[in-house]
Amino acid sequence: MSGLHRSSSSSKNIGNCLPSKELLDDLCSMLTVFNSCDVLRPYVANIDDIFKDFTSYKCRVPVTGAIILDETYERCLLVKGWKGSSWSFPRGKKSKDEEDYACAIREVLEETGFDVSKLLKKEEYIEFTFRQQRVRLYIVAGVTDDTVFAPLTKKEISEIAWHRLDHLHPASNEVITHGAAGLKLYMVAPFLSKLKSWISKHPAPVARRPDKPVKALSVWNAKTSSGGGNGTATTESYNKKPEPDQPRDIGPGNSLRSFKFNTSAILQAMESGFSA
Repeated sequence: MSGLHRSSSSSKNIGNCLPSKELLDDLCSMLTVFNSCDVLRPYVANIDDIFKDFTSYKCRVPVTGAIILDETYERCLLVKGWKGSSWSFPRGKKSKDEEDYACAIREVLEETGFDVSKLLKKEEYIEFTFRQQRVRLYIVAGVTDDTVFAPLTKKEISEIAWHRLDHLHPASNEVITHGAAGLKLYMVAPFLSKLKSWISKHPAPVARRPDKPVKALSVWNAKTSSGGGNGTATTESYNKKPEPDQPRDIGPGNSLRSFKFNTSAILQAMESGFSA
């Protein structure tokens, strides 16, 4: 494990923290809320600074997760977000005072439905720092093919699949890349070199068979699953060339229009806070 723990500085293209379409949409939503709320309206003039503080905070919160390997160490588990077409390792942002390994266990459970607590080793991880954000992924190796995966959260993950590692190696080390099979990858490429080094030093529980390599396999898909259950295994989504992202709504503030909240409770809490 020597050398795997040290944080590595990102390249100039890594972690730019530029506002995504979702963040810009949130800004439009935020502006609408501030203009329609008597308590917040006085702060509309400062909304740019408020939004900058939010995005800056979001880019500094540490992230932890797991690189889940199968029994042959030929495949790793990736998840695809609900929006867009990017695949990534299951991971998420830490809560306040939460331990790194505890966050990884929680996030993997939420995004895949799989509890890695018995397989995760606290000293087995790869860590990078992208700009001001530290990302630590624990190596969870030897997960069997018959393991059931299904996210516990709604509308966060659209698909879960085993992907061959040799199909993920891109030509660059950027945060957003495309693998050999055309998959759009997010925050995967920077970890692959050290992961390959780890695999070379640890024998797999099941020997590889060059004459019969394991295949990529989709194990859960929101489109083919009902009620959050386990989906039908298929390799169709892996072999199909990624389609360009199609915005569901070209107008600003689409997330606001589908968002519901208790206005009176929020106003009461905010008024109490400002008067304290």
